[in-house]
Amino acid sequence: MNLIDPAENLRLLRLLDANANRASEGMRAVEDYVRFVIEDRGLAEEFKRLRHDFAALLDACLADSFQARNVPGDVGRTVEGPGEYVRESLSDVALANAKRVEQALRCLEEYVKLLDAGAARRFEALRYRAYGLHQSLEQITAAQQQLGERRVQVLIDARESPEALETLARELVEAGAGVLQLREKRLDDRELLQRARVVRRVTLGTPTLFVVNDRVDLARVVEADGVHLGQEDLPVAEARRMLGPGKCIGVSTHNLEQAFTAVRDGANYLGCGPTFPSATKSFEAFAGLDFLSQVAQQIALPAFAIGGIGLENLDQVLAAGFHRVAVSHAVLAASNPGEVVRELNRRLLVNGSRSE
Repeated sequence: MNLIDPAENLRLLRLLDANANRASEGMRAVEDYVRFVIEDRGLAEEFKRLRHDFAALLDACLADSFQARNVPGDVGRTVEGPGEYVRESLSDVALANAKRVEQALRCLEEYVKLLDAGAARRFEALRYRAYGLHQSLEQITAAQQQLGERRVQVLIDARESPEALETLARELVEAGAGVLQLREKRLDDRELLQRARVVRRVTLGTPTLFVVNDRVDLARVVEADGVHLGQEDLPVAEARRMLGPGKCIGVSTHNLEQAFTAVRDGANYLGCGPTFPSATKSFEAFAGLDFLSQVAQQIALPAFAIGGIGLENLDQVLAAGFHRVAVSHAVLAASNPGEVVRELNRRLLVNGSRSE
């Protein structure tokens, strides 16, 4: 329906047209960032679908709104907000436009209620989709900053004593391990808590992040930097609720669907594998190098290749497009664990810098 007053109806259409333009322009700006800068194929496809669904809705209910456009008479053309022309990074541009999309969709949802309640509900649905995509974009950007140049994650057990664990942890931290993950299934909870406190004490105040395998409760008690979850463990959302914002949550993934799900759920990084047979864990099947290639080509969230990786097969991992690895036996069984970490870092950083 139209408003009774033709002048009022014209003003409404001008408002709707302006917000339609604002939303579509913002969607394109964000989609291009996701496509060309962070190169996340899955997220780019979701932004593209959002943009196309939005265009279809405009054609269905606001196809003629452009006729109310009055560019010379727009009083807002000369109004500038503080910082409107200041951006500090490519991500700043993308995130600012993601917010712009949400605001425009809210305006469209509210004002189109004067014309069509059904269309307002459809704009509302698009707005919530935009919220989810914005969250994923924020999460990927924050995770890339959080992981930075941390290329090597070492999975350590509890060792034979707290003293032995402390010695190992200190050596790995000094060697430049980006992440230490405590993975231990043999000890009771009290002993495991003691060991976790040892690793926390060693890593605190260093560039090395400390995450606990599976045990969100222990990670919270010792104030670890985060937790690593398997497919059978707590969902990411529940772990986030228990640990709070800012904590690092990794998720083991074995196929592309699981990887996309982990991204949507808000994981900070992926563990991708198993890649090769492992000396520390048995597997019924291997995701292999093909899975690594798929993730490298389609997902921007930081990801560690895992499963039987060492210096002897690292070139295959690099060729698959991966520049982060999670290792255990290759480091723990070495006569000089720190030297292995240094060599892994050297090769990963050199090859990563060339490709990024």
